[in-house]
Amino acid sequence: MKYESQSIAKWYWFVAMALFAVQVTVGVLAGYVYVAPNFLSELLPFNIIRMLHTNALIVWLLLGFFGAAYYLIPEESEREIYSPKLAYLQLVILVIGAGGAVVGYLFRIHEGREFLEQPLWVKLGIIVAALIFLFNISMTVLAGRKTAITNVLLLGLWGIAVFFLFSLYNPANLVLDKMYWWWVVHLWVEGVWELVMASVLAFILLKLTGVDREVVEKWLYVIVATSLFTGVLGTGHHYYWIGTPGYWQWIGSIFSSLEVIPFFAMVVFSFMMVWKGKRDHPNKAALLWSLGCAVLAFFGAGVWGFMHTLHPVNYYTHGTQVTAAHGHLAFFGAYVALNLAIMTYAFPHLLKRSPYNQVLNMASFWVMTSAMAFMTFTLTFAGAVQTHLQRVLGMNFMEVQDQLALFYWMRLGSGIVVVLGALMWLYAMLGPKAASTELAGQAAPAE
Repeated sequence: MKYESQSIAKWYWFVAMALFAVQVTVGVLAGYVYVAPNFLSELLPFNIIRMLHTNALIVWLLLGFFGAAYYLIPEESEREIYSPKLAYLQLVILVIGAGGAVVGYLFRIHEGREFLEQPLWVKLGIIVAALIFLFNISMTVLAGRKTAITNVLLLGLWGIAVFFLFSLYNPANLVLDKMYWWWVVHLWVEGVWELVMASVLAFILLKLTGVDREVVEKWLYVIVATSLFTGVLGTGHHYYWIGTPGYWQWIGSIFSSLEVIPFFAMVVFSFMMVWKGKRDHPNKAALLWSLGCAVLAFFGAGVWGFMHTLHPVNYYTHGTQVTAAHGHLAFFGAYVALNLAIMTYAFPHLLKRSPYNQVLNMASFWVMTSAMAFMTFTLTFAGAVQTHLQRVLGMNFMEVQDQLALFYWMRLGSGIVVVLGALMWLYAMLGPKAASTELAGQAAPAE
C-alpha cells in the first residue's frame, strides 16, 4: 500500500461484505417463498423480502464502488485523499441511511417504487453522502495526476449521483413515473455503472499484467464510447409497453441490441491484456475474478439481455422469469464479480494478510459462478415455459406458477450454493492466513 488514505477503502468494503451476506441470505429466503408461498406471509411478506434483497444488493455494490475509488484514486492521482475525515463521515451517513431504510421496510414505511423504495429522508441522506464523496474525490484528482482511469471513473460516479436525483421526482402520471424511473434504474446499471466497471477493471488489469498504460487507456476509451452510445438510447427497450410513442420500439430494439458490443469489448480487452502482459503477478485469484467479471457480464448483460430485447420478442417475454434470469447473471457478472475482484486484489496488502487463502478464494469463484449459471439456465427455461403457457395459451398467472414449481425448487438449490460460495470467499479473505505460500496471494508489487 503506497498511500495511507487507501486504508479508507477497507472500511467501506467491510460494510459492503456484511450487506453482501445479508443480500444473498435474504435471496434464499425469497427463493423459499416461491416454493412455500405462505412462509412468513404475515410477519415478513414477500414484497418486503424482495425489497431487502434488491436494496441490499444495490447498496453493497455502491459501497464497493466507493471503496474502489478511495483505493485506486490515490495511486492514480499520486496523492492522498483530500479529506479522510469527510470519507468516514460519508460512510457513517450511508450506514445510518441503510439501517433506517431497513427498519422502515420492516414497519412498512417505504415509497413503494421498486428499487427506489427508500423514504425521502434516506434519499436526501444518500444525496448528501454523494455530494461529500464527489467533492472529496474530485478535489483529490484535480490536485494530482490525471489519467484515463480517473477521468472515466469520475464520469461514472458523477453520473450515478446526477441520475439518482430523478428518484425524487414521482409524478402522478404512471407513464411519466415509469419513464423517469428508468432514468435512474437503466441509466445506472446500463450506463454510468458500466463506466465504473470499465475503469476499475482497467486499473486491476494494469496492475496485474503490467501492460503499457497507453494500451489500456485506448481500450478504455473505446469501451466507454460504445457504452454511452448504446446505453443511453437503449433505455428505449423499457419504453415498449408503458404508454410511450411507438417509435421507441424501433429505437429501443436497435440500440439495446447494440449494448452487447461494449461487453464483448471488455472480454477482448481483458484477455488481450493478460495475453500481452509482462508481469507474472502472484495474486492469481484477483486475475480469475477480473476475467470472470468480463466473461460473465458479456453473457449476463449482453447475451441474455439481447435474448429478449427486440420488441417482437419482448411483447411475449417481458415481466416473466426470462427477465429474472437476465437480471441475476448480469448483476452478478458485471458488478458483484467486479467488487470481489478489486477486493481480492487489494485486501492482501490493505489487511497485511500475505499470504492469504488464495485456493479457497478461487474455489469460491467456481462455486458461486457455477451456481449462478445454473440459476440462470433454470430461470430461462422457467421463463420460456411461462411465456408459452401464459402469453400464448392464455392460462392465468397462478395456474402457470404451479407448473413452474420444479424450476423454483432448482432455483432455491442454486441460491443456497451461492450463499455457500459467498461464505467461502469471506472466509478466504478474512479467515486465518494460508498455511503455505504456494498459490497464496501476496501484496502487489509497485507499478
